Amino acid sequence: MDKIRGVNTGNWMVLEKWMYPDLFAGTEAEDEDDLARMLPREQLKERLDAHRASYITAEDFRTMASWGLNTVRVPVPHFIFDDCPPYYGCIGTLDDAFEWAQAAGLKILIDLHTAPDSQNGFDNGGITGVCKWHKKPENIERTIAVLERMAQRYKDHPALYGIQFLNEPISPEMFERIIAGGRYHPRDPERAAGSEGVPLEVLYDFYTRAYGRLRRHLDENVALVFHDGFRLKAWKDFMRGPEYRNVVLDTHIYLGMMGPPNADQGFDLHGFMERALVQSAADIAEMRAFFPVVVGEWSVMHRPGSMGTPLQERAAIRAMGAAQLYTWEQVDGWFFWSYRVKSGAPGWDMDDLVAQGHLPSKYD
Repeated sequence: MDKIRGVNTGNWMVLEKWMYPDLFAGTEAEDEDDLARMLPREQLKERLDAHRASYITAEDFRTMASWGLNTVRVPVPHFIFDDCPPYYGCIGTLDDAFEWAQAAGLKILIDLHTAPDSQNGFDNGGITGVCKWHKKPENIERTIAVLERMAQRYKDHPALYGIQFLNEPISPEMFERIIAGGRYHPRDPERAAGSEGVPLEVLYDFYTRAYGRLRRHLDENVALVFHDGFRLKAWKDFMRGPEYRNVVLDTHIYLGMMGPPNADQGFDLHGFMERALVQSAADIAEMRAFFPVVVGEWSVMHRPGSMGTPLQERAAIRAMGAAQLYTWEQVDGWFFWSYRVKSGAPGWDMDDLVAQGHLPSKYD
């Protein structure tokens, strides 16, 4: 297909509290694992059914298509088939997404966003502060089995673009800096004991096995996508044989998180542009010699009040979006994170950013 221009449906089937805190109302839950364990089963089902039916709808898929986007990255949980208590699955919602995408002329990239015992310790992995997925062989096998079931279910669907093996498995270095450093505190320290980042050797083996299991069901025109594990340049010798076909490398670049270390310094627009147009572009260009590369997540997130006057802030947000679009258009595709954010966090809600004129309303 042509260059991918897309958006994520974050917080639809995989919850992140910061994106919609009201969904966690009446509980002390900090993540999806907490919520599933704190709410009675019927109450959990009622709450999630209502959320999934309203957060993203067929009308939203039509809106995405009207902008000229062509692909939707849909994060799904490892318990999507509702066979992993206490979690509540959502395979019917993914079925809806495929029908809505087909009707709107869109393609879908299924993104397995969580894994048993979490692959990163982030809130987006479902269990904050815990990263033990890779320490049990049965976790890895279950992950591959879920991927294989989805491949079998959607292999003949005309809206299927591809399947992503796993979102953001964290590197040991990043785990020590962010998770062990205290940004994501585990609800249960005993459960988190032994958590650590995912070694490259584990990812090499997991991705290779997942490719073999999925490709037996999927035609070569269906892409199989793997995340760089926050180690973009570690994949130059990976999957180089002729048996590996239509493999895509995914990297996530949140330039707004690379701001000045001292909040008093304010927003460094020049530095932001340099990172977007020079550093990131060069890194991705280097890796495109080995794989097609997509930027699976990016945003124009920023710290409110850090950009000067309101007029300066509006101009800076547009410049941030324009710089990144200019850069990501030079690679094989991109997906904005995310289509909708109900918390009011600035720079993340594509629907709102388009409405305000901060992002274009046409991408074709």
